Amino acid sequence: MPAEQHRQYLTPYETGNRNQTTTWAECIAFYERLAHDFPSVLRWQQIGTSDNGIPMHAGIVTADAQFDRQTLQRQRRPVFFNNNGIHPGEPEGIDACMALVRDFCTQPARLAALGETVFLFIPIYNVDGCLNRQSTSRANQLGPESSGFRGNARHLDLNRDFIKCDSLAAQVFNRFFTAWDPDVMVDTHTSNGADYAYTMTLIPTQPDKLGGGLGQFLRSRMLPAIYGGMDERGWPTCPYVNCVAETPDDGIADFLDSPRFSTGYAALHHTIGFMPETHMLKPYADRVSAMRTLVEVVLDFTVAHAAQIQELRRDARAGAAHQARWPLSWRSDTSRPNSFRFKGYEAVYTPSSIGNYQRLAYDRSQPWEKDIPYFDRFAEDVAVAAPKAYLVPQAWREAIERLEWNGVAMRRLEEDQVFDNARVYRIERVASRPAPYEGHMFHDEVTLVAHTEAVHARAGDVWISLDQPKARYIVETLEPQAHDSFFRWGFFNSVLEKKEGFSAYVFEDTASRMLQEEPALKAAFEAWKKSNPDKLSDPREVLGFIFAHGRRHAEPGWRRYPVAGLG
Repeated sequence: MPAEQHRQYLTPYETGNRNQTTTWAECIAFYERLAHDFPSVLRWQQIGTSDNGIPMHAGIVTADAQFDRQTLQRQRRPVFFNNNGIHPGEPEGIDACMALVRDFCTQPARLAALGETVFLFIPIYNVDGCLNRQSTSRANQLGPESSGFRGNARHLDLNRDFIKCDSLAAQVFNRFFTAWDPDVMVDTHTSNGADYAYTMTLIPTQPDKLGGGLGQFLRSRMLPAIYGGMDERGWPTCPYVNCVAETPDDGIADFLDSPRFSTGYAALHHTIGFMPETHMLKPYADRVSAMRTLVEVVLDFTVAHAAQIQELRRDARAGAAHQARWPLSWRSDTSRPNSFRFKGYEAVYTPSSIGNYQRLAYDRSQPWEKDIPYFDRFAEDVAVAAPKAYLVPQAWREAIERLEWNGVAMRRLEEDQVFDNARVYRIERVASRPAPYEGHMFHDEVTLVAHTEAVHARAGDVWISLDQPKARYIVETLEPQAHDSFFRWGFFNSVLEKKEGFSAYVFEDTASRMLQEEPALKAAFEAWKKSNPDKLSDPREVLGFIFAHGRRHAEPGWRRYPVAGLG
């Protein structure tokens, strides 16, 4: 009977030429049928809508027909989360997940192997992009014949949107992920880059950045088991080929998964994340098979080690709630290279036929296998002493609502209050990208000066203690120098703008008096003149410096980061 059921529930990918992926409508209809026919295995539900008003769905598979989230959480059931279709032009995970869920439904032994583990999945995350179907958007990819597009309805890459949440999809995801709190996540992708022998490559949550016992477990236990399991099942896998030079010959480095990416976002919640990247130039059928194998290997490991993973996550949260010092950014530690036995192809350079340069190609008739440098260690770049709490003025509601979506415990002040000796940042300098990045002028460089002052808070402002499980998310969004802080994404840009100006012919006399009355201003101005002799002939520059740096016309909110650290 299971074999007959298997044939009755073939996926669109399986019924075709294995170079086609399912459409959004086919995918949803497939799961609706499974949920109807196997109600004790699969619970299917809408979790929100996209920017284009398209329904977003998720599915839950359990071996004992228990689907209520609160009950499952009271039972401390492990949760494995499979996210698919964030980039619908990389659809292997969409097709692989459909077949895997079908097998849970039709193969009792496969379902029983889940044990207590909950298999949670989003079949297609970027539903807008999936409906934008075409065959030409992936310039360097071999198949499928037609697939969706990377951008959503607002032309956003959703794998850059997990912190800023410009899209409705990301807002849905933040709430969904927080509610379910998965222990392990696999978010499926396709690579773009060098050519090599592997069909599957893997980006894990960077272990040093994940930190503590959880990071050590990932590095020493989980990753070796995954690579070994993939070898045993016929799909040798290597770390994501993030080349340190033009080709893999010179080595590869771990990818720094900052929180804008799915695995970096997961790390803020102490979830172990994986981003499998199948190789773009391998046949689509091979990529689907390798993807399903990777999901199953990670799932089987999670089932077998669920108790230990859950314990390590609890330890990580407990430690974060009382952490005195917080790393905010990371850099590759090139002083501690590892090595990896890599299977590559000879890099060949020939004159380009369309330009005056040497073009790179890989000769598959010249395969090689050798040890290459593998830079898999990261070191802290910037760290900060943690306050006991943060004060977020109620005016900055965009930041507050994102904290709420991620389960951050906070309280509104019931009356006006003064906090003495609060830590406040003055923003000395920002350097932003020259062009918009995912709809924002992202601040690549941030220079701050910290000082203490009395902060006058109003009733309704938000007080957020770090003595809570969400401490890491709080710190890495509210500290301006963190990789993907709310400040870097421009949530507080208006404080960078001085609101009042001056007329030069009137302000000249005032500026002279200010230099006489404010010694600190005079000293700063003399230093500025020595550093900027070319600007002394421009009255706007001269008077502008005095206006901006003097006390008389100071604007207290200008360049003052509005979130204060308390205690």
